[in-house]
Amino acid sequence: MPSRPRLQMSLAIEPLPLKAPFAIAGHRFEAMPALVATLTDGDGHRGRGEACGVYYLDDRPASMHATLDAQREAIEAGIDRTALQALLPPGGARNALDCALWELQAQRERRPVWALAGLAPPRPLPTAFTLGADAPAQVAAGARALAQARLLKLKLDGDAALDIARVAAVRAARPDVRLLVDANQAYTLQRIEPLIAALSDHRVELLEQPFPRGREADLDALDCAVAVAADESVQGLDELDALAGRCDVVNLKLDKCGGLTEALAMVARARALGLRCMVGNMLGTSWAAAPAFALGQACELVDLDGPTFIQADRAPAVVYRDGFIHCPDEVWGGAVASRSAADAAASVSPTQVPRP
Repeated sequence: MPSRPRLQMSLAIEPLPLKAPFAIAGHRFEAMPALVATLTDGDGHRGRGEACGVYYLDDRPASMHATLDAQREAIEAGIDRTALQALLPPGGARNALDCALWELQAQRERRPVWALAGLAPPRPLPTAFTLGADAPAQVAAGARALAQARLLKLKLDGDAALDIARVAAVRAARPDVRLLVDANQAYTLQRIEPLIAALSDHRVELLEQPFPRGREADLDALDCAVAVAADESVQGLDELDALAGRCDVVNLKLDKCGGLTEALAMVARARALGLRCMVGNMLGTSWAAAPAFALGQACELVDLDGPTFIQADRAPAVVYRDGFIHCPDEVWGGAVASRSAADAAASVSPTQVPRP
């Protein structure tokens, strides 16, 4: 049997300036730099992965670059996704390389990533479009400007009176949309009660990450008619079990858990625990959104508007139309041109992750 072609890894940090500053609780972003990892083999196959990291864990492109460069010898010797899971911990570095390995395998086997993952042929997904934690009049204007949106997500900052005014302003501006809010760890159990009542009054469907990471036990005492989601509280597969019975939804992000490989396992485990799944993003371009779009085929909620914040996206890019995200195979993870989607679908292995 011929030996596996040796891999070559190239790494680049890209600045990714935003179209406008973006505010959430405790942070204001003007750019979201990303690491891009590219793998090529001796037969001309290529795989790409992009990761912004996890800013609140100080997981940033420079440290991710150093992590992968330190493991260059092991990676270029011909690593696969199983070995990668043992080589690197969850985080942006592993995500970038894991996604590159998925695309590399897709090219080698002439099957798109969705088929390799045991997923059904991808369909357009309704996605949330996010509004920053700005003044009520500003978020109302933003809600009106997002005319195509069917689902909006509003960032909160922990000032209950101001957050309630934001929610009311968005609901008044867009009485037609489904509405989610994301507190990004900004509240305590003692301060959240006024907000909870307002969320019900304004038909908010989901409250994401109300309390700081490490305060998950406070969810046991939270009296909330609105569904609650965990984001910062769930970084990887090993943290899912502790959330069963404490929240309704888990927000899965490839940068947090370290790639599509672990994220697929997380969906399967969440299903077993009775948790619904949401796929989110850390901004990034279409190269970050595309593998998350594949994961989104197995999730109930989708929040993949990251590329809309970036000044210059990839080409080709994901497409947003009528509130949906569309991701053609040629953006990332597609099979070679000679392999039709019908052929690939016919050879899909048994489904690993059930569709909702």
